[in-house]
Amino acid sequence: MKIVLQRVLEASVTVDGEMTGQIGSGLLALVGVAQGDDEATVDWAAEKMLGLRIFGDEAGKMNLSVADVGGSILLVSQFTLLGDCRKGRRPSFVLAAPPELANRLYEYLGRVLAQKVPVAFGRFAAHMKVSLINDGPVTMILERN
Repeated sequence: MKIVLQRVLEASVTVDGEMTGQIGSGLLALVGVAQGDDEATVDWAAEKMLGLRIFGDEAGKMNLSVADVGGSILLVSQFTLLGDCRKGRRPSFVLAAPPELANRLYEYLGRVLAQKVPVAFGRFAAHMKVSLINDGPVTMILERN
Protein backbone atom coordinates (compact mmCIF):
# COMPACT_ATOMS: atom_id res chain seq x y z
CA MET A 1 0.00 0.00 0.00
CA LYS A 2 1.22 3.43 -0.87
CA ILE A 3 -0.52 6.60 0.29
CA VAL A 4 0.36 10.17 -0.53
CA LEU A 5 -0.98 12.44 2.21
CA GLN A 6 -1.33 16.15 1.68
CA ARG A 7 -2.26 18.52 4.47
CA VAL A 8 -4.93 20.74 2.95
CA LEU A 9 -7.01 23.78 3.74
CA GLU A 10 -9.65 22.31 1.43
CA ALA A 11 -9.97 19.59 -1.20
CA SER A 12 -12.63 18.21 -3.50
CA VAL A 13 -13.20 15.58 -6.18
CA THR A 14 -15.52 15.80 -9.17
CA VAL A 15 -16.53 13.08 -11.64
CA ASP A 16 -18.29 14.11 -14.85
CA GLY A 17 -19.05 17.52 -13.36
CA GLU A 18 -20.55 16.04 -10.16
CA MET A 19 -18.80 16.68 -6.85
CA THR A 20 -18.37 13.31 -5.14
CA GLY A 21 -16.37 14.43 -2.11
CA GLN A 22 -15.32 17.64 -0.43
CA ILE A 23 -13.55 18.57 2.81
CA GLY A 24 -12.28 21.66 4.56
CA SER A 25 -9.12 21.48 6.64
CA GLY A 26 -7.61 18.01 6.89
CA LEU A 27 -5.89 15.43 4.71
CA LEU A 28 -6.17 14.51 1.07
CA ALA A 29 -5.14 10.86 0.83
CA LEU A 30 -4.24 9.41 -2.56
CA VAL A 31 -4.44 5.65 -1.97
CA GLY A 32 -2.74 2.92 -4.00
CA VAL A 33 -3.57 -0.65 -2.99
CA ALA A 34 -0.85 -3.18 -3.80
CA GLN A 35 -0.79 -6.91 -4.48
CA GLY A 36 -0.74 -8.69 -1.11
CA ASP A 37 -2.42 -5.91 0.86
CA ASP A 38 -5.10 -7.00 3.32
CA GLU A 39 -7.16 -5.68 6.24
CA ALA A 40 -4.08 -5.68 8.49
CA THR A 41 -2.30 -3.41 6.00
CA VAL A 42 -5.30 -1.08 5.96
CA ASP A 43 -5.50 -1.05 9.77
CA TRP A 44 -1.81 -0.04 9.89
CA ALA A 45 -2.40 2.73 7.33
CA ALA A 46 -5.49 4.05 9.11
CA GLU A 47 -3.71 4.16 12.47
CA LYS A 48 -0.76 5.93 10.88
CA MET A 49 -2.96 8.47 9.07
CA LEU A 50 -5.01 9.23 12.16
CA GLY A 51 -2.00 9.55 14.45
CA LEU A 52 0.50 11.34 12.20
CA ARG A 53 1.35 14.63 13.86
CA ILE A 54 1.63 16.99 10.89
CA PHE A 55 -0.64 19.84 11.99
CA GLY A 56 0.66 22.86 13.86
CA ASP A 57 0.06 23.40 17.57
CA GLU A 58 -0.24 26.82 19.25
CA ALA A 59 3.54 27.27 18.90
CA GLY A 60 3.48 26.38 15.20
CA LYS A 61 5.21 23.02 15.71
CA MET A 62 3.94 19.93 13.88
CA ASN A 63 2.53 18.31 16.98
CA LEU A 64 -1.14 17.57 16.26
CA SER A 65 -2.95 14.90 14.28
CA VAL A 66 -5.91 15.30 11.93
CA ALA A 67 -8.15 14.03 14.75
CA ASP A 68 -6.61 16.51 17.22
CA VAL A 69 -7.48 19.47 14.99
CA GLY A 70 -10.97 18.24 14.10
CA GLY A 71 -10.02 17.75 10.46
CA SER A 72 -11.47 15.51 7.77
CA ILE A 73 -9.97 13.10 5.25
CA LEU A 74 -10.71 12.94 1.54
CA LEU A 75 -9.85 9.48 0.16
CA VAL A 76 -9.03 9.15 -3.53
CA SER A 77 -8.13 5.78 -5.02
CA GLN A 78 -5.07 6.04 -7.26
CA PHE A 79 -3.62 2.80 -8.59
CA THR A 80 -1.01 4.78 -10.55
CA LEU A 81 0.92 5.22 -7.30
CA LEU A 82 1.98 1.61 -7.82
CA GLY A 83 3.34 2.32 -11.30
CA ASP A 84 6.87 1.05 -11.80
CA CYS A 85 8.77 3.42 -14.10
CA ARG A 86 12.23 1.91 -13.75
CA LYS A 87 12.26 0.23 -17.17
CA GLY A 88 11.13 1.50 -20.53
CA ARG A 89 8.81 4.42 -21.10
CA ARG A 90 5.49 2.93 -20.12
CA PRO A 91 4.81 2.31 -16.42
CA SER A 92 4.09 -1.24 -15.32
CA PHE A 93 1.18 -1.69 -12.94
CA VAL A 94 1.77 -5.34 -12.01
CA LEU A 95 2.30 -4.28 -8.36
CA ALA A 96 -1.23 -2.87 -8.12
CA ALA A 97 -3.95 -5.02 -6.58
CA PRO A 98 -6.74 -6.30 -8.83
CA PRO A 99 -9.69 -3.86 -8.92
CA GLU A 100 -12.03 -6.00 -6.81
CA LEU A 101 -9.52 -6.28 -3.95
CA ALA A 102 -8.41 -2.67 -4.27
CA ASN A 103 -11.98 -1.37 -4.08
CA ARG A 104 -12.84 -3.58 -1.11
CA LEU A 105 -9.77 -2.39 0.84
CA TYR A 106 -10.30 1.25 -0.20
CA GLU A 107 -13.86 1.11 1.16
CA TYR A 108 -12.66 -0.68 4.30
CA LEU A 109 -10.10 2.08 4.86
CA GLY A 110 -12.89 4.64 4.65
CA ARG A 111 -14.99 2.77 7.20
CA VAL A 112 -12.07 2.47 9.64
CA LEU A 113 -11.17 6.16 9.34
CA ALA A 114 -14.81 7.25 9.64
CA GLN A 115 -14.90 5.83 13.17
CA LYS A 116 -12.60 8.72 14.22
CA VAL A 117 -12.93 11.58 11.69
CA PRO A 118 -15.28 12.69 8.90
CA VAL A 119 -14.38 11.02 5.59
CA ALA A 120 -15.28 11.99 2.03
CA PHE A 121 -14.57 9.92 -1.07
CA GLY A 122 -13.62 10.08 -4.68
CA ARG A 123 -15.18 7.46 -6.95
CA PHE A 124 -13.26 4.22 -7.38
CA ALA A 125 -12.04 3.55 -10.96
CA ALA A 126 -13.48 6.83 -12.28
CA HIS A 127 -11.68 9.61 -14.11
CA MET A 128 -11.59 12.21 -11.33
CA LYS A 129 -10.66 15.85 -11.12
CA VAL A 130 -9.04 16.58 -7.77
CA SER A 131 -8.76 20.15 -6.50
CA LEU A 132 -6.87 21.13 -3.39
CA ILE A 133 -5.17 23.91 -1.53
CA ASN A 134 -2.09 22.33 0.04
CA ASP A 135 -1.30 23.80 3.45
CA GLY A 136 2.41 24.33 3.96
CA PRO A 137 2.95 22.62 1.58
CA VAL A 138 3.04 19.45 3.65
CA THR A 139 3.11 16.16 1.76
CA MET A 140 3.99 12.77 3.25
CA ILE A 141 4.29 9.32 1.72
CA LEU A 142 3.15 6.30 3.70
CA GLU A 143 4.26 2.97 2.35
CA ARG A 144 4.03 -0.55 3.63
CA ASN A 145 5.23 -3.43 1.53
